[in-house]
Amino acid sequence: MDAIAKAWSRAVRTALPGPWGPGTVVREAVGALVLGTLAALIEVVSRSSLWPVTALGTAVLFLLRRGLPSTVLLLTATVAGWAAGPLPLLACAGWSAGARVKRVSVLAGSFAGAFLLTTATSTVKDFEEAPLKLLLGLSLGGFLLVAVLPALWGRYRAQRRALLDALRERNEQLLREHTMVAHQARLRERHRIAQDMHDSLGHQLALISVHSGALEVDRTLSDRQREAVGVLRLAAVTAMRELREVVGVLHDESTAPGPAPVGAAAGGGARTGGLEGIEKLVESSRAAGTTVSFGEDGERRPPAANVGHAAYRIVQEALTNAHKHAPGAPISVALRYEPDALVVEVANPRAPEPAGVPAGGRSAPVSGGQGLTGLRERARLVGGMVHAGPTAEAGFRLAAVLPYEGAGGAPAAPGTAGADEAWVLAALPAADDGSDRRRRRSPAIGCAVGGAVVLLTVLGLLVWGVVAFIGAANEATVERSLYDSIQEGTPEAEVLSRLPAGNGFFTKDYEGSGPTPPEGSACRYFLSGDTSGTSREDAVARFCFKDGVLVEKQHYLGRF
Repeated sequence: MDAIAKAWSRAVRTALPGPWGPGTVVREAVGALVLGTLAALIEVVSRSSLWPVTALGTAVLFLLRRGLPSTVLLLTATVAGWAAGPLPLLACAGWSAGARVKRVSVLAGSFAGAFLLTTATSTVKDFEEAPLKLLLGLSLGGFLLVAVLPALWGRYRAQRRALLDALRERNEQLLREHTMVAHQARLRERHRIAQDMHDSLGHQLALISVHSGALEVDRTLSDRQREAVGVLRLAAVTAMRELREVVGVLHDESTAPGPAPVGAAAGGGARTGGLEGIEKLVESSRAAGTTVSFGEDGERRPPAANVGHAAYRIVQEALTNAHKHAPGAPISVALRYEPDALVVEVANPRAPEPAGVPAGGRSAPVSGGQGLTGLRERARLVGGMVHAGPTAEAGFRLAAVLPYEGAGGAPAAPGTAGADEAWVLAALPAADDGSDRRRRRSPAIGCAVGGAVVLLTVLGLLVWGVVAFIGAANEATVERSLYDSIQEGTPEAEVLSRLPAGNGFFTKDYEGSGPTPPEGSACRYFLSGDTSGTSREDAVARFCFKDGVLVEKQHYLGRF
């Protein structure tokens, strides 16, 4: 029982989809009542005794059109070919199918099937009373006007609504993406600030710590002076630790590091050092009492500004790490100009054992764990790579390979003029050059073309139907001169050869009318070319045959 109840509930939801708000209930109820009443009135005028069934079926099919548009279209077309009452419902069913059936193949198949069904039922009903060509023309023309045109309009409205909804959603998505990109730009700026603080201030604080450490072991100073120098060194170490904390706050681990600042054009490298600033870094380390050797090998070739800046930062970070982790150890800095890349190498042996430092007076080096990661990211952004690791002599070596031209045009640094706007524009869709508009034409074009085709087809069918109607009427009409020339007693074959073929579609209402025919005779009825006196009278010509001879002819006014 539960399975039956679930199946029934599923079927009801399919046939009568929601939501069923108060407005929907009122609209559907009023529509079903109006169409049911209209179908009943049409059937009553057509003198059909089945008007209650037609009215009830029309109302039910109207309620089912939302959930079962193709099924309702087929059923309505079948009944509309037999009776005229469901014709208003056929227009609603066509509208609903055009608006709700998404797949074009299903929609085309539904309308083709509906046309075949309505043509079949109308042909079965009137096959003996009207010519087949006239039935087909009237059926196709009426179906195009009543069902296909509303379907095209409904499909246009549905596609236009879908297009507007899609444009609205895309606009909201673009606004969200704009906000997200601006947020990412702020995070990149925070990362840039953190990276610069780590590289520049950390290097300077490391030099202060090295200087103060050298003074602290100087025997020429008094105890009070060495104590003051120790306080200075501890303050430098504390400042480095606090700097690491600030860098940790500014550095967002959930966001990939943004591009390193490269300055504006070529001047940025000079502002932050570049290759020319590497010698100054070496001199600063030498001034702190550290033995630093510097050498260049190969034919010097100036790299791109962002590559020079990356080389400067790599040497700066390597010197800082050497001062922190191997104080007093000699450092070698080398630049090799290879044919296709610049090689930067910084190496140092193991630090010598300190002498004369009071127990507990030396603090462990402060490290934030972001230095090598930042260097690898800087090298990657210019198309290079960084390798760092211990050497066989228990020392440490850092080497970077940087292409001279970098990885192409470097993007503007976050926080510089136009940087945020550039990133926003890069993240947003490219400008429409017209090709997208050609691919996303308005649904009105397709529906307008379809409507024009339908109207031209209907016009052609109307012309063809008028011609067929006139031809059928001529086949059922006998001119008065021909009527007068035919005499009673003429053989039936001769009379029939002179008379037109006849058409029951025009004369069925007059069969059995007029004076009583001779007993045992078979009569043929035709319209006469004479005009009638009233709008409900036609001149009728009747020819009655018996035993192969024309026994009577009558000309009278028949009422229909």
